[in-house]
Amino acid sequence: MKAFLDENFLLHSPLAERLYHDYAQPLPIIDYHNHLSPALMAEDHRFANITKAWLDGDHYKWRAMRTHGVEEQFCTGDAPDEQKFRMWAGTVPYTLRNPLYHWTHLELQRYFNIHELLNPNTANNIWHQCNEQLQTPGSTVRGLLERMQVEIVCTTDDPVDSLEHHRAIRESGWRVNVYPAFRPDRALQVEDPVRFNNYLAQMEAVSGVDISGVGDFLEAIRSRHDYFAEQGCCISDHGLEHIFSEAFTVGDADRVFDKLRAGQPVDATEAGVFKSFLLQYLAELNWEKGWVQQFHLGSFRNNNSRKMRELGPDTGWDSIGDARQGRALGRFLDRLDVQGKLTKTILYNLNPSDNALFATMTGDFNDGSVAGKIQWGSAWWFLDQQDGMRDQINILSRMGLLSHFVGMLTDSRSFLSFPRHEYFRRILCSHFAEDINRGELPHDIEWIGKIIQDICYHNTRNYFPWPEKP
Repeated sequence: MKAFLDENFLLHSPLAERLYHDYAQPLPIIDYHNHLSPALMAEDHRFANITKAWLDGDHYKWRAMRTHGVEEQFCTGDAPDEQKFRMWAGTVPYTLRNPLYHWTHLELQRYFNIHELLNPNTANNIWHQCNEQLQTPGSTVRGLLERMQVEIVCTTDDPVDSLEHHRAIRESGWRVNVYPAFRPDRALQVEDPVRFNNYLAQMEAVSGVDISGVGDFLEAIRSRHDYFAEQGCCISDHGLEHIFSEAFTVGDADRVFDKLRAGQPVDATEAGVFKSFLLQYLAELNWEKGWVQQFHLGSFRNNNSRKMRELGPDTGWDSIGDARQGRALGRFLDRLDVQGKLTKTILYNLNPSDNALFATMTGDFNDGSVAGKIQWGSAWWFLDQQDGMRDQINILSRMGLLSHFVGMLTDSRSFLSFPRHEYFRRILCSHFAEDINRGELPHDIEWIGKIIQDICYHNTRNYFPWPEKP
């Protein structure tokens, strides 16, 4: 019987061990999509305790705790931090076979060298050990990232953000490159005219553009897009249930915008037309600058309206969605391709029933201009677990070229989440080793090791147009 979570965790043969330890493990990490706080990195924040570092903002853990019967005061509420930690410690033994069980113990090992299993009996000792270590040199947020060999981090930022913290990080000379990513989701949230107009007021303030018509709105967005580029941004991102690609004219968009500006509600057809118009414009801006654009598709967000009102978004009330994806996505990409304005694009889907659709859709628009121009992104959110990763690896292998895949990301708000890259790398190496051992791939360790290194690091390093470090 193998020991739990030893140095060969998830590696089921000597060959898998060799591929991981010799080829994948030593590589740095490029985390090109996450929700880390640039402010905490700028100030090199030190967490007061393990709850602040580990539980605050982590809706994965909150969902598990609620399912275990833990009251909200111990998740997002005002209970003392030690009590919150103990509630999590009481939940962990019940997360068996959920990726949280593996992640929890990987994080305890990698950051704190704690090999005990977290449960109510060990909670007191682990609480004190973690807290003591968090107060030592090298355990600030920068130290935690350096410990995991993180080379590049891309945060997720609204167009109205000042990016002052990114500037401060850059000017500090820190060896980890931290870049913003342009995420204009609020510019497309037209279902609530009051909220939309409040956002336009923020856009006016930061862009200096008086927004009275749709042309002014586009000018303001371009201004912020340019500003982000000046601050090192080379990536955009969208979080949508599905792509919008309805037929539109500028006149159509202008009429919808005028209604919104007057505080009038728009119907679903009008909203779809305006979102299609704006997504097209944003994609053209990305193409002009040679940015990589990302689309995270397929979630149903904020399903629990009562909890949404009480706690706000991103607190754990979202699910996999079942929106129809293919036709609209194909139209959107084709429209840009016909105009010669389709930039590098990464597509993420949350519903596993759409896996083959996304894997094959990317091949429809890979035009030979660059390797892996259109990517099917890593297993995301509810799918970044063993089965989800294995499915993504298998389907991409069968229907595309896994060798040009740009690999893993954390999509996390936690500075302790970077062992997820290790998790992916172990699964990837185990997969290749299984194929070699079955005679389905040649025993060419040097070449297959190179492909593994490309997926884990080099493809990402070469795919994105990273700015030079000042």
